[in-house]
Amino acid sequence: MRALLAIVVLLAAGAAAFLTMPMWLPKFPDGDRALIKYERSQRLMRWSFGLPMPGEPDLDRLPERLADAGVKEGSPILIRIFKSEFELELWMQRDGVFRRFATYAVCRWSGRIGPKEREGDGQAPEGFYTVDSTALNPNSRWYRSFNLGYPNAFDRALGRTGSLIMVHGGCASIGCFAMTNAQMREIWQLVTATLQGGAQTRFQVQVYPFRMTPDRMANYAASPNIGFWKNLKEGSDLFEASGLPPKISTCKGRYQFAPGDKGSTGADSIDDKCTGEAAKS
Repeated sequence: MRALLAIVVLLAAGAAAFLTMPMWLPKFPDGDRALIKYERSQRLMRWSFGLPMPGEPDLDRLPERLADAGVKEGSPILIRIFKSEFELELWMQRDGVFRRFATYAVCRWSGRIGPKEREGDGQAPEGFYTVDSTALNPNSRWYRSFNLGYPNAFDRALGRTGSLIMVHGGCASIGCFAMTNAQMREIWQLVTATLQGGAQTRFQVQVYPFRMTPDRMANYAASPNIGFWKNLKEGSDLFEASGLPPKISTCKGRYQFAPGDKGSTGADSIDDKCTGEAAKS
C-alpha cells in the first residue's frame, strides 16, 4: 500500500510539473537549473518511499546481465558521470575496447553544473579522475564509497581546493555523487572485482556537466565555463569515437588528450606534463 501511494504521489507531482513547465525550458541554462531542481525533488521522493530510481537496471540479475553483455565480473571498467542528466555509466572492456554495460540514475549531487573550485562551495567536480584500491572505503558512513581523487593535477594547477569527494550510497550529498544503496552495492562489486582481481590498477572516472552534444554546447556558448567544457569535450569525443580511454595529462591549466591504445585499461595516472606544441608555447 505504501509503494502504491508513493507511485500515485510521484505520478501526480510529475504530471503537475510537466503541465506547468514550458517546453522550451531544457534549451536554456535557466531551464537546466529548473529541471535539475525538479529531478532532485523526484529522486528524493523515490528514495524516501524505497522506490527504484528511473531507468535503473535489474539489480537482481547481475550475472545474467554480465553474460548478455559478453563480459565477466573482474573485467576492466570505466565510469562516466553526467550531472545534468543525473546518470552514472559503467563501461566494461570486451575485445580490447570499452562498451557501456549499465546506466545508473544518480540519486543526489549538489551544487550546479560547473567545476568545483574551493573547499566548502558545495559543488560536485567536473573533469577526469583515476581511482585505485587505496580510494576504496568499504566502511563508509554512506554505505561504501570510493574517492574520486579531487583535486587532481589539473585542479591543483588552478588552485582549486577540496577533499573527500566520493561516489557513495545513501542518496545524500554535499559535493559527492550519491547513489542508492542497491545501486552502490552493484557498482562496488564490479569496482572491487577489477581492482582486487588484478585486471586494473586504477580506472578512469570522467565527470561532465551534461552530455557534450553540439546542441548542448551551443546552449552554453555564453557561459564563463565554455572554454573548460570545450576542453572536456575533447576527451569525451575521443572516447566516444573509439571506446578507448584517452591518454590524459595536464599542461598550463588545460587537459591534454591523445588517442588511447586498443587493449589499454586507462590505468595511467593523470600527471602535470606538457607535451607537443603546448610544451613549446
